[in-house]
Amino acid sequence: MLLRACTEIGRLARSILADRRANFTVMAALSAPVALALAAVAIDEASIYAERREAQAMVDLAAITAASNITNVDTAVVTTLTDNGMPGVVVQGSGQTIAPAVGKTVVTVTPGRYAASTANVSQRFQAGVTPYNAVHVTLKKIPARYFASSLIPSPVIGTEATASMTPQATFSVGSRLLSVNGGILNALLSGLLGGNISLSVMDYNGLIAADVSVLSFIDGLATQLSLTGVTYSDVLASKATVGQIATAMANVPGLGNTAKVALQSIASKSTSTFKIPLNKLVDLGSVGSLALGQRPAGLGVDASAMGMLTAAAVLANGTNQAQVNLGATVPGLLSTALNIAIGEPMQSSPWLAVDGIGTVVRTAQTRIKLVATVGVGTPSLGGGISLLAVNLPLNVEVAYAEAKLTDITCPTGPSSIKVSIAAHPGIASLHLANSNSSGFGDFSQPQTFTDAEIADVSLKLLLINIPLIQVMGSAATAITNNSPTTLTFDATDIANKTIKTVSTRNISQSLTTSLVSNLSLSVNALGLGIDVTALLGTVKPAVVAVLNGVTAPVDDLLYNVLSALGVGVGQADVRVTGATCGRSVLVQ
Repeated sequence: MLLRACTEIGRLARSILADRRANFTVMAALSAPVALALAAVAIDEASIYAERREAQAMVDLAAITAASNITNVDTAVVTTLTDNGMPGVVVQGSGQTIAPAVGKTVVTVTPGRYAASTANVSQRFQAGVTPYNAVHVTLKKIPARYFASSLIPSPVIGTEATASMTPQATFSVGSRLLSVNGGILNALLSGLLGGNISLSVMDYNGLIAADVSVLSFIDGLATQLSLTGVTYSDVLASKATVGQIATAMANVPGLGNTAKVALQSIASKSTSTFKIPLNKLVDLGSVGSLALGQRPAGLGVDASAMGMLTAAAVLANGTNQAQVNLGATVPGLLSTALNIAIGEPMQSSPWLAVDGIGTVVRTAQTRIKLVATVGVGTPSLGGGISLLAVNLPLNVEVAYAEAKLTDITCPTGPSSIKVSIAAHPGIASLHLANSNSSGFGDFSQPQTFTDAEIADVSLKLLLINIPLIQVMGSAATAITNNSPTTLTFDATDIANKTIKTVSTRNISQSLTTSLVSNLSLSVNALGLGIDVTALLGTVKPAVVAVLNGVTAPVDDLLYNVLSALGVGVGQADVRVTGATCGRSVLVQ
């Protein structure tokens, strides 16, 4: 019986094993839990991937928005993320550690400075470096889970983005000519450029009133230098003579005929063959990366024709010194000789730049030595004293003036643009004295001054005639400068190319008068038995009166020479000819 039962069981087992029907159902039933688990994981992973991409898009947008609102970055990021459906946005401050949770998104917002020119990509964004032009945003959140939350741990989505916005402005610093002495300017330009420059007052006024497109000017220079298929920076890396520069300026479209003819005249008469490094004349910043013929959107790049010409003339003078003999052309002066020394601006800063916040432009440090003989009129002073000659040894030194672009904002769009420039004029020192001629052009060393021969007098004592007594003297004054003044240019100022002036102080009297009033005189009369006090009491008022009679023409002479060199005593002129807030773009 037992045997039969075992046999039946064996037969049944073999029958079951041999029957393949419904095997798939069994296998499906056995594998269903695994398949469902895998499907749950796949769905959740796909959801996380999509959510990560969505989060990255939101962070990109938040960074771009924050860069456009660099003064209020936290609010810009939170508002952007919240408006786009990001839940519970919390900003993690410096030194804080906030863990993300379901329904809570943690972001960090770091303003800084982005420099695209840095070779190492990872170092292009520098957190916390001012002035800010970029924002780095990071985001952490817990993604939504649908099926696999019990199978795998909850991940943290992390995304980041950096956006930069580079506002730019075209601005320059110098000193404008409000009145023109053609003779002085012709003599100065001839001394700087060689040749015989002979322009009329109308020619100079035409140059002063004219603006040229800097990019069109460089296009013309590229043609003269046979440069093709290059960028503006490539052209500025080259050198050109002042003749080539004047010709390129004359060919700029839209230039008035008077200025055009004046520039052509300078180009033809200049004998200087010194080649000017063009990047010392103009700094185009990022605009320089544009190919020739291209123009930056929304940014004007114009410059004063007279300013560019005189800046080129200074650079074209390879020795950085010039001598100008004006003879008796200055009213009241019997002879006038000028020595001019021009130093390099600090860090070779150009006088005009197109760039972003933090850019600095400077004028050149300048020294002028004027030696003049003054007509004395009636020589007899009474009491046997005659005034034979009066000399004016005047030394002027002006340190560089500086203008720094500190801010560009567009609170409500391009029409609300405001450009802030921190400017200060150069410190000026003036001396009536002799100076050491050997160190005149060495700006690394201060000048030394000694008493100069201010006047020659003769004295008749009874029957004795003393033909020549030297009256020595000196005077000094300084115009100091403590801190920069902020000038603000709005859209109207920029469109009108308004010039704004910053002054060290209100100069209530002429420069030469301030020196003459401080003049100290002495007479070396030892052994002559002369009452020096009485002699000086007679001579000094006469000398001061003679010198005061020529202060106006001497001031005019100094003003024209310095202004033509782009330098002002105690003041600096700043002009913004173009500006844009730019566009915020992703950079990392």
